[in-house]
Amino acid sequence: MTTSPDFDWNDAYENGAYIENAQSYPGRWADEALDFRSGWIKKDIDIIYGDTDRQRLDLFHSEDKSKGLLVFVHGGYWRRFDKSYWSHLARGALRSGWSVCLPSYELAPNVRIPQITAQIGRALNKAARRVEGPIHLSGHSAGGHLVSRMICEDTPLNPEVLERIEKVVSISGLHDLRPLMKTSMNDDFLLTDADAVKESAALQAPAKDCPVTAWVGGDERPEFIRQSQLLAEAWDSAKVFVDEGKHHFDVIEGLIDPASPLTSELLS
Repeated sequence: MTTSPDFDWNDAYENGAYIENAQSYPGRWADEALDFRSGWIKKDIDIIYGDTDRQRLDLFHSEDKSKGLLVFVHGGYWRRFDKSYWSHLARGALRSGWSVCLPSYELAPNVRIPQITAQIGRALNKAARRVEGPIHLSGHSAGGHLVSRMICEDTPLNPEVLERIEKVVSISGLHDLRPLMKTSMNDDFLLTDADAVKESAALQAPAKDCPVTAWVGGDERPEFIRQSQLLAEAWDSAKVFVDEGKHHFDVIEGLIDPASPLTSELLS
């Protein structure tokens, strides 16, 4: 990508300023997640997978025999949120007969992005021991980065867990982290050139040939659409789907509905 010297990279990755009533979304997510989490009976909350308080995951079980494990990794630029904001996004997969794992992870600047990648690997290894069958991965924004990293050649996953992964959907994911070094967020990330390359799925080879979808909203910032296109250009197994009319905050809402195109794509 060629940009002018005065290109504003902070603005390129700014989502809230371009979404109406953006400030209302986190509170609504938290409320909807709590309502769902309180009402779903078959669940294991706060399973420990690491040695810090945030290294915990929630596991929701389908009402009947599970078809497999769906994992959703949250976003927030590796700096915000935890699993408690997103429980309601498990509904679509649960209603389709899948078990769903939602992990939290340590946040920057307390840890760096390679450490977060390793933590998500540990979380998946833990959840996979509790649920049999195929594994499908999804993640939003920074979470899209993290799930795409799970199937790179240097994956932190155990070989038997990697073998079980059949589908990856990176929703508004970040697949080339080098531009983020030009943003003020790098004060927290402390990305080096080597880290940025290593943590960029679009610059790595996939560890296995499984279907990957880079799902992105049509009303997102252009940089997020470009980031999705990068993965499809880099990996033969990847494709882009543009969800017209969706922006960075509502593009994930399809996960609530078992009949939505997003849930159908993820579970197919």
